[in-house]
Amino acid sequence: MLEICPISLKEANAFVEQHHRHHKPVTGHKFSIGCTDGEKIVGVAIVGRPVSRYLDDSWTLEVNRLCTDGTRNACSMLYAAAWRTARAMGYHKLVTYILESENGASLRAAGWKCVGRAGGLRWTGKRRPSVDLCPAQMKLRFEVTDGNGGQK
Repeated sequence: MLEICPISLKEANAFVEQHHRHHKPVTGHKFSIGCTDGEKIVGVAIVGRPVSRYLDDSWTLEVNRLCTDGTRNACSMLYAAAWRTARAMGYHKLVTYILESENGASLRAAGWKCVGRAGGLRWTGKRRPSVDLCPAQMKLRFEVTDGNGGQK
């Protein structure tokens, strides 16, 4: 039986380093949670401020990393727990992005809605990394909200 547990950013990043297909660990967060099978961590969610400055309105957070070892239902359990935690902290919206090639079944199972395509194929501008940090694919933005439209 799967359970949600607290986890430090250091532990969550170590799990991401070992298991994530295309992303590296993050530098900061608001909170991280783990999913355990009773013996070991089988997944983690790292939640922080939105990467997009347009979404960074003090009422919105972003699941910056979600990673599992493939354990059934761990993804949807982590997405649901991340939203419960963010809501309990006073946030009104939680967003995340997946590659267009991913199906989003775990997000939909956790009650999230796809709100469409987001971003471009690559980072652009002065701060663009010299090497792509993720696959050059369009992303899909998913979000869950308490219905207050980002306002108190």
